[in-house]
Amino acid sequence: MVLRIGYVREHFSSPLLQLAEQDGGKTFELVECPSGTGQIISRLTNNEIDVAIALTDALITGIAKGSKAYKLVGSFVATPLNWAVITGKDTKYENIDDLKDTTIGISRNGSGSQVMAYVMALQKGWPTDDLKFQVNNDIHGLIDSVNDGSTSAFMWEWFTTKPWVDQGKAKFIGSVPTPWPSWLIVGSPERADPSAVKDILQRLTGFVREFDSEQKREKENVDFIKAKFGYPEEDIKAWLKTVKYPQDCLAIPKEVILDTLSYLEKAGVLSAPVGGFDVNDFIAQDIVKLT
Repeated sequence: MVLRIGYVREHFSSPLLQLAEQDGGKTFELVECPSGTGQIISRLTNNEIDVAIALTDALITGIAKGSKAYKLVGSFVATPLNWAVITGKDTKYENIDDLKDTTIGISRNGSGSQVMAYVMALQKGWPTDDLKFQVNNDIHGLIDSVNDGSTSAFMWEWFTTKPWVDQGKAKFIGSVPTPWPSWLIVGSPERADPSAVKDILQRLTGFVREFDSEQKREKENVDFIKAKFGYPEEDIKAWLKTVKYPQDCLAIPKEVILDTLSYLEKAGVLSAPVGGFDVNDFIAQDIVKLT
Protein backbone atom coordinates (compact mmCIF):
# COMPACT_ATOMS: atom_id res chain seq x y z
CA MET A 1 0.00 0.00 0.00
CA VAL A 2 1.34 3.43 -0.98
CA LEU A 3 0.73 5.84 1.90
CA ARG A 4 -0.62 9.31 1.17
CA ILE A 5 1.35 11.93 3.11
CA GLY A 6 -0.17 15.37 3.53
CA TYR A 7 2.23 18.27 3.85
CA VAL A 8 2.57 22.02 3.36
CA ARG A 9 4.97 22.92 0.56
CA GLU A 10 7.27 25.17 2.55
CA HIS A 11 11.00 25.25 3.21
CA PHE A 12 10.48 23.27 6.42
CA SER A 13 9.46 20.31 4.25
CA SER A 14 12.81 20.11 2.46
CA PRO A 15 13.99 16.81 4.07
CA LEU A 16 10.62 15.23 3.21
CA LEU A 17 10.91 16.40 -0.40
CA GLN A 18 14.41 14.93 -0.59
CA LEU A 19 13.15 11.59 0.73
CA ALA A 20 10.28 11.67 -1.77
CA GLU A 21 12.72 12.16 -4.64
CA GLN A 22 14.66 9.09 -3.53
CA ASP A 23 11.51 7.01 -2.92
CA GLY A 24 10.05 7.81 -6.33
CA GLY A 25 6.50 6.99 -5.23
CA LYS A 26 7.26 3.39 -4.29
CA THR A 27 6.08 3.56 -0.68
CA PHE A 28 4.37 6.95 -0.39
CA GLU A 29 3.00 9.86 -2.39
CA LEU A 30 2.92 13.48 -1.29
CA VAL A 31 -0.41 15.33 -1.13
CA GLU A 32 0.07 19.08 -1.03
CA CYS A 33 -2.15 20.99 1.41
CA PRO A 34 -1.61 24.69 0.59
CA SER A 35 -4.12 25.96 3.15
CA GLY A 36 -2.03 24.52 5.97
CA THR A 37 -2.75 22.39 9.01
CA GLY A 38 -6.51 23.02 9.04
CA GLN A 39 -6.73 21.51 5.55
CA ILE A 40 -4.50 18.62 6.60
CA ILE A 41 -6.76 17.79 9.53
CA SER A 42 -9.81 17.97 7.25
CA ARG A 43 -8.19 15.58 4.77
CA LEU A 44 -7.25 13.13 7.51
CA THR A 45 -10.83 13.23 8.75
CA ASN A 46 -12.20 12.69 5.21
CA ASN A 47 -9.87 9.74 4.40
CA GLU A 48 -7.98 11.72 1.76
CA ILE A 49 -4.54 11.20 3.36
CA ASP A 50 -3.04 8.62 5.74
CA VAL A 51 -0.06 10.41 7.30
CA ALA A 52 0.77 14.10 7.65
CA ILE A 53 3.35 16.59 8.86
CA ALA A 54 1.61 19.55 10.46
CA LEU A 55 1.74 22.12 13.24
CA THR A 56 2.13 20.83 16.78
CA ASP A 57 -0.49 23.05 18.40
CA ALA A 58 -3.33 22.41 15.96
CA LEU A 59 -2.70 18.64 15.92
CA ILE A 60 -2.68 18.39 19.71
CA THR A 61 -5.77 20.62 19.93
CA GLY A 62 -7.66 18.32 17.55
CA ILE A 63 -6.90 15.18 19.57
CA ALA A 64 -7.64 16.94 22.86
CA LYS A 65 -11.04 17.93 21.48
CA GLY A 66 -11.87 14.33 20.64
CA SER A 67 -10.71 13.72 17.06
CA LYS A 68 -10.15 10.04 16.30
CA ALA A 69 -8.89 10.73 12.78
CA TYR A 70 -5.21 10.67 13.73
CA LYS A 71 -2.63 10.02 16.44
CA LEU A 72 0.86 11.42 16.87
CA VAL A 73 3.47 9.13 15.29
CA GLY A 74 6.64 11.25 15.26
CA SER A 75 8.55 14.52 15.41
CA PHE A 76 9.68 16.70 12.52
CA VAL A 77 10.98 20.13 13.65
CA ALA A 78 12.46 20.66 17.12
CA THR A 79 12.47 24.47 17.22
CA PRO A 80 9.63 27.02 17.55
CA LEU A 81 7.89 28.47 14.52
CA ASN A 82 8.17 32.24 14.16
CA TRP A 83 4.69 33.49 13.27
CA ALA A 84 4.68 36.89 11.62
CA VAL A 85 1.77 39.25 12.29
CA ILE A 86 0.86 40.64 8.86
CA THR A 87 -1.44 43.47 7.83
CA GLY A 88 -2.26 45.34 4.62
CA LYS A 89 0.10 47.42 2.53
CA ASP A 90 -1.74 50.66 3.43
CA THR A 91 -2.50 49.62 6.97
CA LYS A 92 -3.58 51.87 9.81
CA TYR A 93 -2.31 49.27 12.31
CA GLU A 94 1.21 50.00 13.53
CA ASN A 95 1.74 47.22 16.09
CA ILE A 96 0.11 44.19 17.68
CA ASP A 97 -1.54 46.29 20.41
CA ASP A 98 -3.62 48.03 17.71
CA LEU A 99 -5.32 44.72 16.81
CA LYS A 100 -7.32 44.40 20.04
CA ASP A 101 -11.06 43.91 19.35
CA THR A 102 -10.54 43.61 15.56
CA THR A 103 -11.26 40.69 13.21
CA ILE A 104 -8.26 38.42 12.61
CA GLY A 105 -7.95 36.44 9.38
CA ILE A 106 -7.37 32.68 9.64
CA SER A 107 -7.00 29.96 7.04
CA ARG A 108 -9.47 27.53 8.63
CA ASN A 109 -11.10 26.87 11.99
CA GLY A 110 -8.68 24.85 14.10
CA SER A 111 -5.68 25.94 12.04
CA GLY A 112 -2.35 27.08 13.41
CA SER A 113 -3.21 30.62 12.32
CA GLN A 114 -6.21 30.54 14.67
CA VAL A 115 -4.43 28.84 17.57
CA MET A 116 -1.60 31.38 17.42
CA ALA A 117 -4.10 34.25 17.50
CA TYR A 118 -5.21 32.88 20.88
CA VAL A 119 -1.58 32.68 21.99
CA MET A 120 -1.01 36.27 20.88
CA ALA A 121 -4.08 37.37 22.84
CA LEU A 122 -2.89 35.52 25.94
CA GLN A 123 0.52 37.19 25.76
CA LYS A 124 -1.18 40.58 25.45
CA GLY A 125 -3.63 39.93 28.25
CA TRP A 126 -6.68 40.17 25.97
CA PRO A 127 -9.83 38.11 26.70
CA THR A 128 -9.69 34.99 24.53
CA ASP A 129 -13.40 34.15 24.58
CA ASP A 130 -14.49 37.04 22.36
CA LEU A 131 -11.85 36.97 19.63
CA LYS A 132 -13.33 37.53 16.16
CA PHE A 133 -12.14 35.54 13.14
CA GLN A 134 -12.75 35.41 9.39
CA VAL A 135 -11.87 32.26 7.41
CA ASN A 136 -9.93 33.09 4.23
CA ASN A 137 -8.68 29.61 3.20
CA ASP A 138 -5.07 30.24 2.16
CA ILE A 139 -2.26 32.78 2.03
CA HIS A 140 -3.74 34.45 -1.07
CA GLY A 141 -7.13 34.92 0.59
CA LEU A 142 -5.47 36.19 3.75
CA ILE A 143 -3.40 38.77 1.85
CA ASP A 144 -6.54 39.93 0.03
CA SER A 145 -8.48 40.25 3.29
CA VAL A 146 -5.97 42.56 5.01
CA ASN A 147 -5.85 44.74 1.92
CA ASP A 148 -9.63 44.99 1.40
CA GLY A 149 -10.13 45.75 5.11
CA SER A 150 -12.32 42.75 5.96
CA THR A 151 -9.66 41.69 8.47
CA SER A 152 -7.09 43.67 10.42
CA ALA A 153 -4.24 41.14 10.27
CA PHE A 154 -3.36 37.47 10.04
CA MET A 155 -0.54 35.22 11.25
CA TRP A 156 1.68 33.04 9.05
CA GLU A 157 5.24 31.75 9.11
CA TRP A 158 7.70 34.66 8.75
CA PHE A 159 9.83 33.58 5.79
CA THR A 160 6.90 32.12 3.84
CA THR A 161 5.17 35.50 3.99
CA LYS A 162 8.24 37.66 3.43
CA PRO A 163 8.01 37.65 -0.41
CA TRP A 164 4.64 39.44 -0.21
CA VAL A 165 6.13 42.00 2.15
CA ASP A 166 9.18 42.45 -0.08
CA GLN A 167 6.83 43.06 -3.03
CA GLY A 168 4.94 45.76 -1.12
CA LYS A 169 1.70 43.73 -0.91
CA ALA A 170 1.64 43.46 2.90
CA LYS A 171 3.44 44.67 6.04
CA PHE A 172 4.90 43.03 9.14
CA ILE A 173 3.88 44.62 12.45
CA GLY A 174 5.28 42.00 14.81
CA SER A 175 5.91 38.32 15.42
CA VAL A 176 4.93 35.63 17.93
CA PRO A 177 7.13 32.51 18.21
CA THR A 178 5.40 29.31 19.30
CA PRO A 179 6.06 28.24 22.90
CA TRP A 180 6.55 24.66 21.62
CA PRO A 181 8.50 22.75 18.92
CA SER A 182 6.70 23.53 15.72
CA TRP A 183 6.00 20.41 13.63
CA LEU A 184 4.86 16.88 14.49
CA ILE A 185 3.88 13.87 12.39
CA VAL A 186 0.51 12.10 12.64
CA GLY A 187 -1.07 9.02 11.13
CA SER A 188 -4.55 7.55 10.77
CA PRO A 189 -5.07 4.69 13.25
CA GLU A 190 -7.18 2.87 10.68
CA ARG A 191 -5.24 3.42 7.45
CA ALA A 192 -1.60 3.99 8.33
CA ASP A 193 0.03 0.57 8.70
CA PRO A 194 2.44 0.82 11.68
CA SER A 195 5.29 -1.04 9.98
CA ALA A 196 5.00 1.09 6.85
CA VAL A 197 4.94 4.31 8.87
CA LYS A 198 7.97 3.20 10.90
CA ASP A 199 9.88 2.40 7.74
CA ILE A 200 9.18 5.82 6.21
CA LEU A 201 10.03 7.70 9.41
CA GLN A 202 13.26 5.75 9.89
CA ARG A 203 14.29 6.77 6.40
CA LEU A 204 13.11 10.34 6.99
CA THR A 205 15.31 10.45 10.11
CA GLY A 206 18.35 9.91 7.90
CA PHE A 207 17.41 12.82 5.63
CA VAL A 208 16.58 15.04 8.61
CA ARG A 209 19.97 14.37 10.21
CA GLU A 210 21.75 15.12 6.94
CA PHE A 211 19.77 18.32 6.41
CA ASP A 212 20.45 19.38 10.01
CA SER A 213 24.22 18.91 9.70
CA GLU A 214 26.54 21.90 9.67
CA GLN A 215 28.11 20.69 6.43
CA LYS A 216 24.78 20.63 4.54
CA ARG A 217 23.73 23.99 5.98
CA GLU A 218 26.73 25.70 4.40
CA LYS A 219 25.71 25.23 0.75
CA GLU A 220 23.61 22.19 -0.22
CA ASN A 221 20.58 23.15 1.88
CA VAL A 222 20.73 26.70 0.56
CA ASP A 223 20.93 25.50 -3.05
CA PHE A 224 18.07 23.01 -2.56
CA ILE A 225 15.69 25.55 -0.98
CA LYS A 226 16.59 28.19 -3.54
CA ALA A 227 15.85 25.78 -6.40
CA LYS A 228 12.60 24.49 -4.89
CA PHE A 229 11.12 27.68 -3.47
CA GLY A 230 12.93 30.58 -5.11
CA TYR A 231 13.68 32.36 -1.85
CA PRO A 232 16.56 34.89 -1.77
CA GLU A 233 19.79 33.35 -0.52
CA GLU A 234 20.05 35.73 2.42
CA ASP A 235 16.55 34.74 3.63
CA ILE A 236 17.40 31.05 3.40
CA LYS A 237 20.60 31.50 5.39
CA ALA A 238 18.76 33.57 8.01
CA TRP A 239 16.09 30.87 8.37
CA LEU A 240 18.64 28.04 8.62
CA LYS A 241 20.15 29.78 11.65
CA THR A 242 16.80 29.50 13.46
CA VAL A 243 15.76 25.89 12.78
CA LYS A 244 16.76 22.52 14.24
CA TYR A 245 15.42 19.07 13.45
CA PRO A 246 15.11 16.05 15.80
CA GLN A 247 17.69 13.26 15.86
CA ASP A 248 14.90 10.66 15.74
CA CYS A 249 11.62 11.21 13.93
CA LEU A 250 10.12 8.21 15.76
CA ALA A 251 10.43 9.84 19.19
CA ILE A 252 8.44 12.61 20.87
CA PRO A 253 9.52 14.21 24.16
CA LYS A 254 6.64 13.84 26.61
CA GLU A 255 7.13 17.47 27.65
CA VAL A 256 6.24 18.64 24.13
CA ILE A 257 2.72 17.26 24.54
CA LEU A 258 2.28 18.30 28.19
CA ASP A 259 3.71 21.81 27.78
CA THR A 260 1.66 22.46 24.65
CA LEU A 261 -1.53 21.30 26.37
CA SER A 262 -0.77 23.51 29.36
CA TYR A 263 -0.23 26.57 27.22
CA LEU A 264 -3.35 25.92 25.12
CA GLU A 265 -5.40 25.64 28.30
CA LYS A 266 -4.06 28.99 29.51
CA ALA A 267 -4.89 30.54 26.15
CA GLY A 268 -8.48 29.33 26.42
CA VAL A 269 -8.22 27.02 23.41
CA LEU A 270 -8.75 23.85 25.48
CA SER A 271 -10.34 22.69 28.72
CA ALA A 272 -8.80 19.68 30.44
CA PRO A 273 -11.07 16.77 31.35
CA VAL A 274 -11.56 15.72 34.97
CA GLY A 275 -8.29 14.15 36.07
CA GLY A 276 -6.32 15.93 33.36
CA PHE A 277 -4.98 14.76 29.99
CA ASP A 278 -3.22 11.41 29.48
CA VAL A 279 -0.33 11.74 27.02
CA ASN A 280 -0.83 8.13 25.91
CA ASP A 281 -4.17 9.13 24.41
CA PHE A 282 -2.32 11.37 21.96
CA ILE A 283 0.14 8.88 20.48
CA ALA A 284 0.11 5.73 18.35
CA GLN A 285 1.83 3.57 20.96
CA ASP A 286 2.75 0.88 18.41
CA ILE A 287 4.73 3.41 16.36
CA VAL A 288 6.27 6.25 18.38
CA LYS A 289 8.14 6.27 21.67
CA LEU A 290 7.86 8.97 24.31
CA THR A 291 11.15 10.25 25.68
